[in-house]
Amino acid sequence: MADERRPTPQRRRRKRKWQYYIPTVIMILFALICLVVIGWVVSQIFGAIGGGNDKGGDSNLKISTNTLPTTKPKPTEPVQTGPNDDDVAALIAEADFIAAGYDYQKAIQMLQSYEHYEEVPEMKLKVVEYTEADSKLISYPNPETVTHIFFHSLIVDTDRAFDGDYEEGGYNMYMTTVDEFKGILQQMYDKGYVLISPYDLAYEVTKDDGTTSFTYGDIRIPAGKKPFLMSQDDLNYYSYMIGSGNGKNETPVFNDDTNDGFACRIVIDPETGYPVCEYVDADGNVLYGDYDLVPVLETFIQEHPDFSYHGARAILGMTGYEGVFGYRTKPSYETKLNEMYAAGLAPRNYEQEVQMAKDVAQCLRDHGWILASHSYGHPPYGERSATAVEEDSDKWEKTVESIIGETDVILYPHGSDIHTWRKYTFENEKFAALYEDGFRYFFNVDGNTYWNQLGSNYFRGGRRNLDGYRMYHHPEKLADLFNVDDVFDKARPLPVPSVGGGM
Repeated sequence: MADERRPTPQRRRRKRKWQYYIPTVIMILFALICLVVIGWVVSQIFGAIGGGNDKGGDSNLKISTNTLPTTKPKPTEPVQTGPNDDDVAALIAEADFIAAGYDYQKAIQMLQSYEHYEEVPEMKLKVVEYTEADSKLISYPNPETVTHIFFHSLIVDTDRAFDGDYEEGGYNMYMTTVDEFKGILQQMYDKGYVLISPYDLAYEVTKDDGTTSFTYGDIRIPAGKKPFLMSQDDLNYYSYMIGSGNGKNETPVFNDDTNDGFACRIVIDPETGYPVCEYVDADGNVLYGDYDLVPVLETFIQEHPDFSYHGARAILGMTGYEGVFGYRTKPSYETKLNEMYAAGLAPRNYEQEVQMAKDVAQCLRDHGWILASHSYGHPPYGERSATAVEEDSDKWEKTVESIIGETDVILYPHGSDIHTWRKYTFENEKFAALYEDGFRYFFNVDGNTYWNQLGSNYFRGGRRNLDGYRMYHHPEKLADLFNVDDVFDKARPLPVPSVGGGM
């Protein structure tokens, strides 16, 4: 029988005598450490209580749990506690610009709203200056005599516009050149004219009984100054002006080297935020700048802020049958335009065209320009039935107003009014339809120096065309505005035609 193996027992080593006391020593040391820790905590607690109770023994005491920082805190930037010189200079410059346009109250409010106004003597002196200037303004005594001038797209290159083709006669009659427009602005400025808004001239008020009516506004300007209105028709840059195609055949046309010397669209200057025009010169160079009424007038006002009353700009009228501002936004263009874009034949697709047009519209509104209807298809409203007028207006609302925003101003195409000189009433079905569409300001074309009509629920006015036809055939009717001989562009072919298609 095999032996049964058992584990060999471990031998216990005998302790030395002093080793029996080690556990006891350890326990004593541990107890002492605990007592020290407890004592420190208790002292901290009573110290906090005592520190918080040294002002009268308030029983609602709190023990701080904040610890002291272990590192030195970083230095912080100095806090601005007073006026900043750059801010002050910028505000005064802006207020001066506003005050130059006779809006002294707005300039005063701007300065006084600065948080450190009381600490800036220069601002206080400016407020005194503006207050004194405001007290010298007088109410324009005859608002019904305010004149209204208008233009079409301005000719940039007379060599291309007056090149002998079938469009030359129309350009010569109905258009104004950039140089002529600049000359007109300067002479009108020198004569004391000040650009106003139609909303300055007349507006709707609510009476105590809740009814509304139109009234003339109180235009306060220096003695000797004369207010006037300005508008531009057809801010569309049509195909026949900028290219060789016909945009009416449902094929959108963009600028090419056959253009007739006009700008091709409005864009937003990325540096200034102001509207400028894109223009392609005879050598094919794409340029951006003052190539039509909008940027030319904007530049003039920036240089002569006293030419604009309370920041007023011109009224801009658009049709819809090709698009607005040079963008091909007509809904029926969408499919064809996207096909052209995909094939590299168009610079933008339809969605981009619409969005860019909306951006331009907002930019114009932000800078004081008034956007208006010039009808959808440019028919003479005075010669159309009430049904046709309503249909055209509704089409404009769906295709143009959806892009540029709501408006209550209409510039009649061809200047063709819907009524005689007598006041509008709702018995006039055309007026009733346009009123229903939201229009309250109605402008025709009239050769008189001024013609304004204040209705109970609308404002109506005549406009003077400052074009080749008017300057050549009736210069005497423009003498109150400028000297035609000093302005008339010598590049115009003579004689300027007296009849032709309307624009």
